[in-house]
Amino acid sequence: MTLTNRDIVELTAWRRKLHRQPEISNEEEETAREVVSFLADTGPDKVLTGLGGHGVAAVYDSGNAGPTVLFRSELDALPIEELSGVDHASQVPGKSHMCGHDGHTAILAALGRQLGRERPACGRVVLMFQPAEETGNGAAGVVADPRFAEIAPDYAFSLHNLPGVPFGEVRLKPGVVNCASRGMRIVLEGKTAHSSMPETGVSPMLAISQLMPALPALGRGTFADDDFSMVTVTHATMGEAVFGIAPGHAEVWATLRTRRDERMAELVAAAEVLAARIAVEHRLSVRCDYHEIFVASVNAPDAVEHLNRALDEEGVARSEEALPMRASEDFGIFGHKAKSAMFFLGAGERTPSLHNPDYDFPDDLIPIGSKIFMRTARNLLG
Repeated sequence: MTLTNRDIVELTAWRRKLHRQPEISNEEEETAREVVSFLADTGPDKVLTGLGGHGVAAVYDSGNAGPTVLFRSELDALPIEELSGVDHASQVPGKSHMCGHDGHTAILAALGRQLGRERPACGRVVLMFQPAEETGNGAAGVVADPRFAEIAPDYAFSLHNLPGVPFGEVRLKPGVVNCASRGMRIVLEGKTAHSSMPETGVSPMLAISQLMPALPALGRGTFADDDFSMVTVTHATMGEAVFGIAPGHAEVWATLRTRRDERMAELVAAAEVLAARIAVEHRLSVRCDYHEIFVASVNAPDAVEHLNRALDEEGVARSEEALPMRASEDFGIFGHKAKSAMFFLGAGERTPSLHNPDYDFPDDLIPIGSKIFMRTARNLLG
């Protein structure tokens, strides 16, 4: 059940190797190769590669009937310049593991080591190293891959480290733990004109000046409400960077966020009606498209109970504080296929926040995360 000191040293060194060579979403080819190579000595019974992009699934099969239990980590880094100053800092300009996915991957590799030494008594364990979590298309790509049927889980579990929470403590609850969200791009088209004769064109200037406050005003409720919704304008652009042309093109980007997937459809419809009304008012054409779509992550009560039992048996403190979170997480899509649950593992109250340029995953979380997952696997499969 436990890792050796040598395991921890080697897993830590490997995590730091991944940290030095980050790959962002949908580019994780070398990271996936590293995973396959590192797990080779553990003798998985099946390895699927290229799942939903660069995803890797390593299967440890008992050979006996029983449930399939999937544990998931993420492969991708972020387009952020690292400023941590650590010896193992990113060697790739403008890219870094500022969310800890390198650490989550090491935790799953730790399970691989233990399962390589002793298979479960029944059923099978799938270690799912998922691509493109940050852009929201990774989990969807994995479950849409026809080969996912070969590893279809009965249970799915994941974790995420969480700075600001005492080191090694867990945050876990049934129900919604991460919001649904999507990026909305509103494109307005008019007609350019000479800046001395703007009346001969059709400018989107007044339209975007109305849209930017009107979109956030669509939000409603407080975060404690099940019907909570929120719109955040993240980007706007208009015309060309010149003085002689009155603009004919503009874009407004916004993130739409809800606690429930059903509420998202209502918010999308309201945002589209708003954009269309303002466009007509200013004689503009309009189109909307959507990016980085995340469904809500909803923890199944049965799956949460299995995690709670493991936490009790391993003596790990837990609470429901700080949940649910406004942030999105694409693990939610696995909940459409299996009883799933995700927990959040405290990275320390003084650890820089996720996506900060000075963040670095705390290596001492590797044995803590892996023992929770391994206890869960053994309880379910023996």
